[in-house]
Amino acid sequence: MSIETVVLAVGTEDEKRAERLAREIIAVAEPSDAEVVLTHVFDQEEFDGIRSKLGVDPGTEGSTPDAVAERHATTRALSEALSEAGVRHSVRGAVGDLADEVVQTAEGLGADRVVVGGRRRSPAGKAVFGSVAQEVMLSAPCPVTFVRETAS
Repeated sequence: MSIETVVLAVGTEDEKRAERLAREIIAVAEPSDAEVVLTHVFDQEEFDGIRSKLGVDPGTEGSTPDAVAERHATTRALSEALSEAGVRHSVRGAVGDLADEVVQTAEGLGADRVVVGGRRRSPAGKAVFGSVAQEVMLSAPCPVTFVRETAS
């Protein structure tokens, strides 16, 4: 099965694992020349705060979720890594629930794979990946690759 479209879920916590996510997404996308859709999902408070920090007025062209996602440091770092590797990609921004938005994007694009990051868990928490990653894994319309954060 050839992979044509990969959705990479990007959230606030992914700054710590951006380099590892980039390596993994390149490994998934390169062999089949897949397009990667970096999907950065903000909650409303985070979106408003970043938009304010960027000095972007609500209602202007630069205030859309796509525009704010393109300017976010984590998304820019991932985009640069993909560009350097020659991987075709685009950036989408959304405001809402991370898991819901990622699953909806994957469904809408007919994605072949979703890649989502997560953090290490305590021994008691190892049975559960985490609410967002777990919900994406259970709800996505395609296979999901989970990229765990490395130990610091």
